[in-house]
Parts: sequence; C-alpha cells; structure tokens
Amino acid sequence: MQYIAPLANLIEHFRALPGIGQKTAVRLAYHVLDMDPAQARSLAAAIVDAKEKIGYCNTCFNLSDQNPCAICGSDERDHSVICVVEQPQDVAAMERMRDYQGVYHVLHGALSPLEGVGPADIRIKELLGRLQDDTVKEVIMATNPNVEGEATAMYIAKLLKPLGIKVTRIAHGLPIGGDLEYADEVTLAKAMENRREI
Repeated sequence: MQYIAPLANLIEHFRALPGIGQKTAVRLAYHVLDMDPAQARSLAAAIVDAKEKIGYCNTCFNLSDQNPCAICGSDERDHSVICVVEQPQDVAAMERMRDYQGVYHVLHGALSPLEGVGPADIRIKELLGRLQDDTVKEVIMATNPNVEGEATAMYIAKLLKPLGIKVTRIAHGLPIGGDLEYADEVTLAKAMENRREI
C-alpha cells in the first residue's frame, strides 16, 4: 500500500526499532496520528529528553542521568561485590528482585567470535580496572545462559583467578512453577548440575 510521504516516513522510523514489524509499525504510526497534538509533542519531547539526558555511568556503564549513577554513588550498597551483566536492562531485572545489595558492571555485549565480538569490544578492560584497589572481594557472573554468555563468564573467570577474587556464577535451571516435561535438555542439565542439599 502507498502511504503519503509523512506517514511512510513515520512507519519506517517505527520499523527501524527492534522487534517492530511492518504491521506493528503501521499500527503505531496510526496511533500517533490519532493522538491530540499535545500528546504527540509530549511523546516527541520524552524521546528527545531521554536521548539528551541519559548516558553511561563512568564506573559501571549502566544507563544513568548522573555520574556516578545512583547505585555506584550509594553508601548503602556493598561495593565489595560486583554483579557482571551483559546489558543495562539486565540491571533493571536484577534490581526488581530487591535482594541484591552489591553494585554492577555492564559489559554491553558478550563474546561472540562468529559475530566478530572479542574481549576488546565489550567492557572487560574497564571491569579489570575496577578490581585494582583490593576493595572487591567477589564478582558474580550474571551473563545470559547461552553459548555467548557462558563463554564470556568463563573468559572473565580465567582473567580474575590470578587476582585472588572470588568468582561465582548465578545458578541456572528450572523456573519456579515450571514443568519438567516442558524443559529442554540444557535447562534440565543445569538444574541437575546446580542442585543443592535440602
């Protein structure tokens, strides 16, 4: 279907977003056109505001509107424990559980030789820099439970072993409420591997 130029332009911008297909892009574009002008300006202003005010924390590389971020700057957090995650959205997921009181380090990716992502392409060097003053006692590897995440966790663990810092890996296995019959082999294997005495 031919769309008038401004509508086609709006649809293409929505299509460029991750996870947005043609139908969803069209639906979003029509939704924006149905908004009253004040709502549309408010949406546009929120996008510009977020883009201009949000950057990366100089310490952990999480998204932040201040330096250091609220987590790194907090005296109530345990700075002797660093949880290493792949992306900023992983920090948000960890914070939702409200149990973890340490700090974070965001790698902004995972090792993936097939995609040309090596150690220099993610924030491993910056993590090593944070470990030089002997305040960090434990590094928790919370990378994704896939081939790239496992490879990244193992690579970093090997780098940290000579430093005498405890390196742990979050457990993987069956989710609460999950059924064994629907679990894949890798998930079941991890659940068995991470079993504990009760």
